[in-house]
Amino acid sequence: MTGKQPNPIDVHVGKRLRMWRTEREISRITLGEAIGLTDQQIQKYEKGTNRIGASRLQQICAVLEIPVSFLFEGALGSSPSESGMPQDIIDFMESEEGVRFVAAFSRITDRKMRRGIARLAGRIAEHVGRISEA
Repeated sequence: MTGKQPNPIDVHVGKRLRMWRTEREISRITLGEAIGLTDQQIQKYEKGTNRIGASRLQQICAVLEIPVSFLFEGALGSSPSESGMPQDIIDFMESEEGVRFVAAFSRITDRKMRRGIARLAGRIAEHVGRISEA
């Protein structure tokens, strides 16, 4: 017996919520306490298994200090140009690895170090591409 599948918009909003919460370095517990919920409820929102009501969405965005519209950028039914980013980049940014990478990278303040890491990532991607083609 299979359960009801979450709505794709709820899943998208949940991923964006997790991305912004992680970027702001706010734990699920801290966010939950700020709006009167448990960390398990925040987790269900982030997975899209529970739908977020409008008033709760507004509370969450107030804590994260982001406009509500940020959570809907790149959602189904919106054009890729609305967010200004290609879909593969959006997918990466919404992944666990992407969120961790961006959070870590944003803590690096030395511009030369950041450029070096970007060049290294580019070279690794080129190398992996050549291996895949072989």
